[in-house]
Amino acid sequence: MTEDQIPDFVEDILATGCPIDAIGDDLYVLGELDVPEQDVERVSREVHAISLRYGERDHLRREICAYLFSIGRFYDLKQETYH
Repeated sequence: MTEDQIPDFVEDILATGCPIDAIGDDLYVLGELDVPEQDVERVSREVHAISLRYGERDHLRREICAYLFSIGRFYDLKQETYH
């Protein structure tokens, strides 16, 4: 994955119904289990396919987090709240 693909990656993940949020400056989480039970298997398959399509992204963790912060998708560790 390249840095310019980050917005598309995030959009594709969110389109599945799976939340993606930054936690701090260099960690983000995909919340596949935050979807309705009947959708977990479908969402899991879709998220896996998206991950394979975009490829390795560990080298972009900070950039992905920065993008998530910029669109308001983050967990505020200081206030312990989701935005």
